Amino acid sequence: MKTKVKKDKVNVITLGCSKNLVDSENIITQLSANDIQVEHEAKEQDANIIIVNTCGFIETAKEESINTILAYADQKAEGNIEKLYVTGCLSHRYKNDLEEEIPEVDAFFGTMELPGLLAKFNVDYQHELIGERRISTPSHYAYLKISEGCNRTCSFCAIPLMRGGHVSRTIESLVDEAKSLARIGVKEIMLIAQELTYYGLDIYKQRRLGDLLQALEEVEGIDWIRLHYAYPSKFPLDIFDVMASSKKVCPYLDIPLQHANDAVLHRMRRQITQAEMTTLLDHARATVPNIHIRTTMLVGFPGETEEEFNDLCSFIKAQEFDRLGVFQYSHEEGTSAHDLADDIPPEVKVDRSNQVMAIQQEISLRKNQAKIGQVFQVLIDRKEGDHFYGRTLYDSPEVDNEVLIDAGKGYARIGDFRSVLITDAQEYDLIGDFVED
Repeated sequence: MKTKVKKDKVNVITLGCSKNLVDSENIITQLSANDIQVEHEAKEQDANIIIVNTCGFIETAKEESINTILAYADQKAEGNIEKLYVTGCLSHRYKNDLEEEIPEVDAFFGTMELPGLLAKFNVDYQHELIGERRISTPSHYAYLKISEGCNRTCSFCAIPLMRGGHVSRTIESLVDEAKSLARIGVKEIMLIAQELTYYGLDIYKQRRLGDLLQALEEVEGIDWIRLHYAYPSKFPLDIFDVMASSKKVCPYLDIPLQHANDAVLHRMRRQITQAEMTTLLDHARATVPNIHIRTTMLVGFPGETEEEFNDLCSFIKAQEFDRLGVFQYSHEEGTSAHDLADDIPPEVKVDRSNQVMAIQQEISLRKNQAKIGQVFQVLIDRKEGDHFYGRTLYDSPEVDNEVLIDAGKGYARIGDFRSVLITDAQEYDLIGDFVED
C-alpha cells in the first residue's frame, strides 16, 4: 500500500450573506489551528478538499448553491478533487434530499454542525478559538456576529427553519473578539445578526444592544462600529442616543422594512404599521440628524395589489432612504406564506422591482450630488487600476457607495483614513481627490 505523501489542502467557498462569511472564517480558523492548510476561495485550483458553505434564503440563492455543489461534484468525478463537503443553510434545510440527489458529496452538515465537519479532518472543535478568528475580508474591516438565529415569525422567511431560535453571545465575549480583531489591524467592525435589536433578551432578559455598543466603543484600535439587520418592531430607541453621542458608532443603520402597506405588512407578520415605521424613522433622524438609513423592500408578496404596491412607492419617495435594495418574493416551503397562493406573475415581480430601483436611483443621485464640495473621512479599501476605492462612514462594504480617487493625484495605503474632497457624483458612487489632513 502506498503512503499518502501530499498534504491535504482545503478551499472553503462561501455563498450568501456576511453571516455565512463569518461561519466560513470560523471553519478556516479551526482547521488552520490544527495545522491543516486552508484558504478561502483560493484563486489557485490546487486544493484536494472543497467545503461549500451554502445559502438557502431564496430561490435564486438556492439555485446558486446547488449549481456550485454540482460543479465541484463534476470536479470530483473527473479526479481533480478528492473530497467534497457541504455545509450551511441549504445543507441544513434540505440535507436528506441533497444526499439522495448528489451522492458525489462526501457529507452534508447543518448550520450548527461544525464539530461534525471538523471530525472529518480528525480534529476537535476548540471553543477558545472563537476570539481568534482568521478573517477573509481586507485586514482593516471585519464582521462581528453578535447572535445566531431568530425568534421572529415573518411569514415569508425561512431563516428560523435553518438557523433556529435567537441565541445571543455575551457582551464580554464580543468585546474580547473585538480586541482580538483590533490586534490584527481591524479598524472597522460591522455588527451582524439575523436580528440585531433582539440582542440580549435571551441571556439578560432585556435588550442590551445599546450597552454592547458602549462596551465596544472602549476597544482601542476600533474606529468605526456599524449596525446591520435591525428589525423595526419594538426598536430599542436608546441605540439612537448612543449613536448620537458616540465617536465610533457610525451614523448608519441597516433596517430592513420589507414593505409599507399595512395590509401587506399584516400578511407578512411584520408586527408593525406604516405609521409606526414613520414615527421610528422620524425619531432616528431627529436624534441623529446625519444618520444614513439603508433598507430593503420585498415586492410581489402574495396578494400584493397595484394599489398596495403604489403605497410602497409613495412611502419610498416620502422617506428618501439613503440606501435601498429590493428582493422579489420567493415562495418558500415551510413558511406560513407558503400556504398563500403565489399569485403575482414573475414578470410583474420584475417590473415592480425595476420601478422601485428607478425611484431609488433618482433619490441616490440627488443625495450624492448634494455631497459635492464637501470633505469626508474615507477608509481606503483597495486600489484597482488607476483609482483608490474607499468608503465614508455612511457606507458599508459590498452594498453601498464607494468613493473613487485618482491614484495619480496622491498616495494612500490600504486601510488608511484619508480626507477626500468630493468633486463629482454618480447614482451609486462618489468621485473625489485627496486633501491634506
